[in-house]
Amino acid sequence: MAALGAALAVFLGALGAVGVARWLEGNLRYDRGTAPRRVPFLGGHAPSTHAWSRYHVRYYTMALLFLAFDMEMVFMYPWAVVFVEEGAVALAEMVMFIAILLLGILYAWRERALEWA
Repeated sequence: MAALGAALAVFLGALGAVGVARWLEGNLRYDRGTAPRRVPFLGGHAPSTHAWSRYHVRYYTMALLFLAFDMEMVFMYPWAVVFVEEGAVALAEMVMFIAILLLGILYAWRERALEWA
């Protein structure tokens, strides 16, 4: 029962913080700007396309692949510390982890997700 009360208190506190932040943003902003001032700056000219339309879908695929393999390194650094203590068990776990990532690379390669042009 105490955990429910604590969770409710955290939820209400977060809700209150969001409400205060929204009120501050809406009422205490220095310069609201007119419509022409809110348009993205493009060398003094009006933009001809929407900002999100510039990127090809392949960019997002590459970004997701980069994030996946960047996270691999985040898990490998603490693993090196645990490997000293655990030994062969930690080595077997890392081999399985890298094998799963290798399957992801092979799948991306087969689907030609790694080709830019």
